[in-house]
Amino acid sequence: MAFREIPMYEVREVLRLWLSGRGYRTIEPMVRSDRKTVRRVVEAAVEAGLVRDGGDGQLDDVFIGGLMLRLAQHRPDRHGGSWQTAVGAHDRLKGWHEAAVPVVKMCELLARDGVAVPERTLHRYVAEQFGTPPPSTVPLADGVPGGEVQVDFGEVGFLADESGKRRKVWALVFTAVFSRHMFVWVTHRQTTGDVIEGCEAAWEFFGGVFAVLIPDNLAAVVTTADGCDPVFNQAFVEYAQARGFVVDPARVRSPQDKARVERSVQFVQSSFWAGETFADLAMAQEAAVLWCRTRAGMRVHGTTCQQPLVVFDEHERQRLLPAPAQRYDVPVYTTAKVARDHHIQVARALYSVPGDRRGQRVDVRADRALVKIYQRGALVKAHPRMPPGGRSTDRDDLPATVTAYALRDIDRLIADAAAHGPAVGELAAAILDDPLPWTRMRRVYRLIGFCRTYGDERADSAARRLLDAESADLNVMRRMLERALENEQPAAQPERSNVIVATARFARDNSRYAARRQVRP
Repeated sequence: MAFREIPMYEVREVLRLWLSGRGYRTIEPMVRSDRKTVRRVVEAAVEAGLVRDGGDGQLDDVFIGGLMLRLAQHRPDRHGGSWQTAVGAHDRLKGWHEAAVPVVKMCELLARDGVAVPERTLHRYVAEQFGTPPPSTVPLADGVPGGEVQVDFGEVGFLADESGKRRKVWALVFTAVFSRHMFVWVTHRQTTGDVIEGCEAAWEFFGGVFAVLIPDNLAAVVTTADGCDPVFNQAFVEYAQARGFVVDPARVRSPQDKARVERSVQFVQSSFWAGETFADLAMAQEAAVLWCRTRAGMRVHGTTCQQPLVVFDEHERQRLLPAPAQRYDVPVYTTAKVARDHHIQVARALYSVPGDRRGQRVDVRADRALVKIYQRGALVKAHPRMPPGGRSTDRDDLPATVTAYALRDIDRLIADAAAHGPAVGELAAAILDDPLPWTRMRRVYRLIGFCRTYGDERADSAARRLLDAESADLNVMRRMLERALENEQPAAQPERSNVIVATARFARDNSRYAARRQVRP
């Protein structure tokens, strides 16, 4: 015979009717219990101290609670005969469970011995007797409005990219912890730049920045996962600093740390993407924004029993940090080696590095405007960003001995020559006076070499004599310096006569040639 548990309100009603002077036969049709049950409840109440003339004030929660315990002591076991059969085979079932024998096989082994236990009953018995009970938990507080937003990636489907190739599509889902308002950003990749781009779109959608961002341990944000001391991606740390929020990643394999967004990912997959057809990623993103504002934002949330968008507008929007005025410029971080020419290569462009750092490695941060070069945390140089194939060279970064030649700096080369003497500078200017002056730069370096070999004073004197002779032949200047003729005065030239003297064509007399012709046979 089935056993029916008497609810507390029915016990109270039986006692209230009995205190009003009614008998067992009268009370029976007014409640769901039979006369025996009514008598048992009244007798137990009298044993607990109920007085019939004491009034209804005796039926408080404390008295009824104690009476329910008295009645529960006489409740029979609610398990059937099959359960009792399993209890008789408890030791064998325990040994099979420890040996990882499936429950289906346990039923077969028991049947061989003539013990029949339904498989469903055996499943319940094994789970109750040998299973590990689930850990207890408590609801997580939602925090203050505008305080936290949880972020997670979820795979939604496939779309063709710009090249027409069919690629996987990921949804970066943002869920406000307090209001449950959502934003979805669709992308083909999960790089740091894509996550930052999704965050920028989310701040624009929400109209502000949340104080705390709770992401998963994706590599684009967290370089080394740790429950207490995670190592963050440098680019994302700088982005968080620029926008003013704090990153608090969830623990590894702990979805309960971001439970608000975990269920939202499934909601996006089933409600937004399922059954839809999008031409490209841009069309899917437009549909995602509309879906977040209408379907997801205006639904009645199962936990809060409120519309997320309405709660967000009333309590969270005004408490967010100011929204960014312009999109964030995602930098590129890399490590480069200084080449022999005192330059590094970043994004297929060259940038000069000051000092003699050839062969050393430097850290580089490049955005759309600047390329900053660091070494051991100190800023070494900053250059304007150049396109691929471009070059940004500061002459002060290169050795002074080769700067002019490498950069084809004609003025600088003339100035270097003039430092050895005014005539040397004039001679250098005369040498470089050509439509293609850089083709004559080696001659000027040779001229400067004469100054180092023979001294500035002698070289300047030789250069002056060469200029006076209206010549720029450095071989003549070299012979002049070798023979120490730079200070000799040139011989006086004879005065020219106005009489023109006719000269012979040959130095010998013509008669000698005529005589020689007569001797031949």
